[in-house]
Amino acid sequence: MSTRPSVLPRFGLLALPPATLASAHDGTTLFAESDWLHWTGDLWVAGAIAFAAILYARGCRRHARSAPRSKNSWSQWSWWAGWSALALALLSPLDTLGAELFSAHMIQHELLMLVAAPLLVLGRPLAMFAWALPASWATRVGRIFRVKWWRQFWRWLTLPVIAWLLHAVALWAWHIPSFFEAGLRSAAVHDVQHASFFGTALLFWWALVRRRRRAETTIHVFTTLMHTGMLGMLLTFATTPWYAFYAHTAPIRGLSPLEDQQLGGLIMWVPSGALLVIAGLLLAHAWLRHLGRVPSRPVEFVNEP
Repeated sequence: MSTRPSVLPRFGLLALPPATLASAHDGTTLFAESDWLHWTGDLWVAGAIAFAAILYARGCRRHARSAPRSKNSWSQWSWWAGWSALALALLSPLDTLGAELFSAHMIQHELLMLVAAPLLVLGRPLAMFAWALPASWATRVGRIFRVKWWRQFWRWLTLPVIAWLLHAVALWAWHIPSFFEAGLRSAAVHDVQHASFFGTALLFWWALVRRRRRAETTIHVFTTLMHTGMLGMLLTFATTPWYAFYAHTAPIRGLSPLEDQQLGGLIMWVPSGALLVIAGLLLAHAWLRHLGRVPSRPVEFVNEP
């Protein structure tokens, strides 16, 4: 009979308020209430997030004045929800806890890739950013992006199969123990890791939303569900910890390194998988409506102009 500790009872801890998250090991605390009072983060990251919010709000106001009858409230709510998830992932205590708990790090990554990225894409950010710029600047920027080689490269980069491949490579490569721990030991490498996760996720969701009326989009979502679920299962059912970095920090939070890894694997496997299932079903619905097989109200996806 296996003596390997099971993390399944601990999975329910994530649904509890922070003040109640006491672990079973020696009265130590998994997520202490005081942790959630310390919102920090890199100054440049905070500045970029704030600048994006200002730019988007300005673009929305100017667009509303130009087209008062335009109905963009749904896309704007989507963008602000995605922006909030991005701020939560990068500026909240999750960023600090990720250096102590693999499971907290996993929550942070899933917020970036499965919550913030698709919601921001649906918010039509480039259109609103263009509206925010002075007319002369917008014209110059538009000329740059209309250059033939750039348009061809962008068209290739946002092909669903290319975006899918880039996102999958980033996800699996960064979970190789040597690469993952390099990000924990170096702030610069950590920033590159987050940029690759978030950037490839934006490309992935952009490509799927732009081609939502094709069957291939649903296939790419469900194949992503399969390979990310496989990685989550490997982390969950591993008999030894993959990441030695957490050997000294996880016990401080009341988890063994293996339990912490199992919890992180479950987060990638179950709730993240559920989000991908929902996205896949919505894309399948949009495709079937395009074929005229679903006589119901359409799902509102937003295209960039």
